Amino acid sequence: MKIIVAGAGEVGTHLAKMLSSEFHDITVIDPDTESLKGIDSSLDLLTITGSATSFETLKEAKVKKADLFIAVTYSEETNITAAIIAKKLGAKKTVARVDNYEYIEPENISHFTHLGIDYLIYPERIAAHEVVNLLGQGEIFESVDFSGGKLSLYVLKLDEKALVLNQSLQDIAKDKNIDFRAVAITRNGKTIIPRGSDQFQLNDLAYVVTNKAGIKNVMKYSGKKKIDIKNVMILGGSRIGKRVAKSLENRFNIKLIEIDKIKSAKLADYLNNSLVINGDGRNIDLLIQEGLANMDTFIAVTGNSETNILSCLLAKKMGVKKTISEIENIDYIDLGESMGIDTIINKKLITASRIFKFTMSAKVETMKCLTGSDADVLEFVAKENSKITKEALRKIDFPKDAIVGGIIRGKKSFIATGDTLIQAVDRVVVFALPSAVKKLDNLFNE
Repeated sequence: MKIIVAGAGEVGTHLAKMLSSEFHDITVIDPDTESLKGIDSSLDLLTITGSATSFETLKEAKVKKADLFIAVTYSEETNITAAIIAKKLGAKKTVARVDNYEYIEPENISHFTHLGIDYLIYPERIAAHEVVNLLGQGEIFESVDFSGGKLSLYVLKLDEKALVLNQSLQDIAKDKNIDFRAVAITRNGKTIIPRGSDQFQLNDLAYVVTNKAGIKNVMKYSGKKKIDIKNVMILGGSRIGKRVAKSLENRFNIKLIEIDKIKSAKLADYLNNSLVINGDGRNIDLLIQEGLANMDTFIAVTGNSETNILSCLLAKKMGVKKTISEIENIDYIDLGESMGIDTIINKKLITASRIFKFTMSAKVETMKCLTGSDADVLEFVAKENSKITKEALRKIDFPKDAIVGGIIRGKKSFIATGDTLIQAVDRVVVFALPSAVKKLDNLFNE
């Protein structure tokens, strides 16, 4: 597939890195030569110095032959304009990152479709949605819902309370009431697809697929519990912080701290039932004075990874039950997780998750690049006569670095076994390391 990425910032670079590993023909456009140097030297792709809104630059990038054009520069206007021009010049599919919530309202999206933009992505909105969903799920590091929650993937950090410690998957499977499946384990920064003899160890991140009936058992075996939430403190009036506060203010007591005085005043007008405080969240005395110790959840979304990590660690030390941190520096994610932050949000991974599925031939309903791992979880829709429907799973040449977690068939959902025969139109939840994605694409395609 020929893919053009406009923008060599953090999001564009991360996307280019992901996509180049899948052997696509990648071209990255950016006006800053220095930004392109790092990509050019480390990845097998073409870079072009120039504006993504320039007809000449787009023609040089052979946009006419592009299967996918992705505009993720720092400028919303540039992204929209570039995607429109790219479509007019022949790009088959276009994606643009935007920063204006108004643009993604259902009644407005069609205007952009008519202009030639196939998909708008607003990472902050998706991040805010993830934060809101996680608040009701107790001591869970990360979660992904499929088909409206018929199946879910839960990521849980195993501590001393976990009943599965030092038990193998075979041992756990002896309990006939088990209605969940462990699809991966991340240990010391390395993700493995577990087999029957693999045992769970202390501090493992366990990735478990289950349906609604199995959630109780997942929480029981992992030693996790539901958290009652009444008081929430949000550090940072960013787009994420603003949307989270708006979504939660009629359910919980919300206290939002923002350092910028003008932004604080605007937030106070926008939010009806939240207390907005103008102050520096790096000031420990301020956080203590504003009742940090009485909070059930602390959410740090200042846009500064170091501030978010340190403030979450303080919150944990003071007894806050659940901490959520936005960490944009990917190198810091493992550090944040190892230091005890309950949930980590990263906009690069969120953006990549939404865009990556457009690069696949098979039908992918949902895809998520997981925060604590280098792996992905995907919801494939099995096509008629695809290879995956020919035989039971144990007889198919299924990639060793991937595993089927569960199947959604009509209104029913169930955990997969080796004897499961996938049918056409089944929605299949698969956990996969990057090396398996291309093979999975072939298995689920016609």
